[in-house]
Formats: sequence, structure tokens, C-alpha cells
Amino acid sequence: MKQTEILVICTHQEILNTIVRLINSNSELHGIGANTLEQAITLFKATAFDMVLVGAGLAENEETELAGVVNKLSLAVPVVHHYGGGSGLLFAEIYQCLGKR
Repeated sequence: MKQTEILVICTHQEILNTIVRLINSNSELHGIGANTLEQAITLFKATAFDMVLVGAGLAENEETELAGVVNKLSLAVPVVHHYGGGSGLLFAEIYQCLGKR
């Protein structure tokens, strides 16, 4: 079974680690973390992701730039914002975005 590949970007390392750990605790999902815009863009260009999850810490213009790069390279990859609220909300956002239950 193919795992859903998720790029997670968050500038707060501890939060990023937690989000990636939670995602990777689900056998259907695989998360890779980036803590800078540049790192996220590099990873996105090198790997086939199914979605991008944006956490806290990016400036508004950085979020806009990331969304622009994602849309330019792959219109099928959604960009979802997650700024906290616990693991239940995290998984609800992921599954809602991917159209799964």
C-alpha cells in the first residue's frame, strides 16, 4: 500500500518534530519536515508529495511564495494550513483535504 506523502513546513523545530512524529504514527501517512521556506521548496522539487501542510512561523509572503511554487509545479497538490489544536484536528484536516474518512 502506497503511503500518502506529506511535506510539513514549520519554523518551530519542536512543533515540526511533533507534527511529523504524529503523521508518521499513522501507517497510511509519511511526513517529511522542513523548517525554512528554502528547504521546503527544495524538498518539494525533489520528491512527489500528495499534500503540503503549513504550520506556524512562516511570514504571510513566505506562505504565498510556497503556495505559488506548489501550484506552479503541481496543481494537484493541496496546501493546508495547520496552526495547532491537537492530533485529532491535525488528522481531520489531513483526511478532509485528501477526501478520506
